[in-house]
Amino acid sequence: MESYNRLLKKVTKSKSIFPSDDSLHKSLYLATMDIFEKRSHKIRNWTQVLAHLSIYFKERNLTLN
Repeated sequence: MESYNRLLKKVTKSKSIFPSDDSLHKSLYLATMDIFEKRSHKIRNWTQVLAHLSIYFKERNLTLN
């Protein structure tokens, strides 16, 4: 969450004056879409990682999400 806030602050700091509230909302919306697009990549070898974690944490029920 803190990194998300930092990235939004970076967007708003580069342009200190917005002509309207709508332009600020649009800018934050586009920045949010960009942030989530970059962070929603798949983790390489996730099934192997999950298998190792399920062995290590036997008492927990780990599923493929």
